[in-house]
Amino acid sequence: MRRGIIFRADQHQRTRWSSFLAAFLFIFAAGSVFAPDEAHADFRVCNTTQNLVGVALGYRAKTGWITEGWWHVNASSCTTLVVGPLTSRYYYLYAEDAQSGGRWDGKVNMCVAENQFKITGINDCFARGFQRAGFQEYDTGEQSSWMVQLTEENPPSAPIVTDTPPR
Repeated sequence: MRRGIIFRADQHQRTRWSSFLAAFLFIFAAGSVFAPDEAHADFRVCNTTQNLVGVALGYRAKTGWITEGWWHVNASSCTTLVVGPLTSRYYYLYAEDAQSGGRWDGKVNMCVAENQFKITGINDCFARGFQRAGFQEYDTGEQSSWMVQLTEENPPSAPIVTDTPPR
């Protein structure tokens, strides 16, 4: 008789454990299925041309204006310039086709250098040993992500901009 009671207690514990495990697995699976995907936030440049493109980016930081470059964006590919949610509303882009010399530029003058650079300030470029380039302004509307597509269409200074809203 004692043996039967132990069996029933073990059976009862197994049933409770199985119920608990089933509930846990259901909640885990439901959370995986119904949870929204993590938003992928960044500033990306996609090069739809057949040539390598060098890209420089300008933005306003706590320390002042910053320009950075050069990111190399291979033909028919994309490169992330800013990883994570965007911290500025306005970003400025300048790009050069490495083979044909074509440019994607704009009216906002900022400093660039011949080699890889990170420059604070946008004034007196020549006096500080830098070059000056015209950057195109992009109003991201405070979105967390943004993508610019560089195309071969004329004029090359009018890239396609794709607003990537948060998910």
